[in-house]
Amino acid sequence: MLLTVLAGFGGTIFGLVWYIRRKSEQSRLAEEARVAAFVSGLTGALPPAAGNAKAAPPSPIPAPIQHPAVPANGIALQKLLFEAAHKAGEAGEPALAIQLYARLLSRFPDTSFAQPARAAVTALHKKVVKS
Repeated sequence: MLLTVLAGFGGTIFGLVWYIRRKSEQSRLAEEARVAAFVSGLTGALPPAAGNAKAAPPSPIPAPIQHPAVPANGIALQKLLFEAAHKAGEAGEPALAIQLYARLLSRFPDTSFAQPARAAVTALHKKVVKS
């Protein structure tokens, strides 16, 4: 009886070790395949398993996305810059807010947002000096 229990325990340990080694080897082979695919993608070559008899043509580079042109006096861009600067000031980023207000005022010096932007910049300069 004791011999049967010990044989069963030994068989279980042997099977467990065999299973762990098999999974470890599969994992290692999969990792090597991923590394080989990554390296071949960097160099443009085919992976060794596929053979280099036929080289695949390089994939074309996609064209950049063309955004519609914004008119030079676009009120939407002015509002966007003003709101972004205002939110940056509220978020505790006075330097970024000042930069955004400066960009707004340099691009659109005679905008309707100019007066509130200048007032906000002076208030933000006071915050920066206190810090």
